[in-house]
Amino acid sequence: MGNNEKKIKIAVNGGINFGAKLTAKQLLVIAKYLEEGEELELTTFQQLYIDIPEEKKGEIIAEFEHAGLSCYPIGNYVKSLRTCNFCKGSEEEGMPVAIELNKRIAGKPVPFTVKPAYTGCPVGCGEPMVNDIGVMKIRDSYSLYVGGKSKGKDAEAGILILENLSPEELYLKVDQIINLYSEQGKKRESFHKFVKRYGKDELIESIS
Repeated sequence: MGNNEKKIKIAVNGGINFGAKLTAKQLLVIAKYLEEGEELELTTFQQLYIDIPEEKKGEIIAEFEHAGLSCYPIGNYVKSLRTCNFCKGSEEEGMPVAIELNKRIAGKPVPFTVKPAYTGCPVGCGEPMVNDIGVMKIRDSYSLYVGGKSKGKDAEAGILILENLSPEELYLKVDQIINLYSEQGKKRESFHKFVKRYGKDELIESIS
């Protein structure tokens, strides 16, 4: 790659699967676009940041996706779903629901980066309680939490706003919450601050 090529940064991962894993094929295709001495940034949200030539963005993303990688924009968008390791199997832990939810929300533009998280049981390995939007599968239904904050002296768990949701109800409510934040959130206002300002009861009423 030429030194004068304009680069853009994208986020990639192995998709929603049994934990944050990459295959040898995926590692090789990523390495193809790394120059000597260049480094990959591994985020806490199970993503790798990589710089690619802007003019070849479509071609490279298609190559990544062919290798089974998922690609996402960087900036003020909904992040890909952080998940647990699905230790009891895909169906029992709700992996199909996690995959579909990620497909619906990841990459949506928002006032400030939104970090959603999913866990397949109350143990909470995916850390849904301390992320912006948290989903917890309990038996055959889903509970929805919002406004968690993992960092700072004011860190706190999210608040439960809905429970006993079916998959379709979960998709709808998460979509409504993200759309509400997109429309009512102030520029660069974190989702945690938005929930505090908007109010729990008002938020529930708005998506009822």
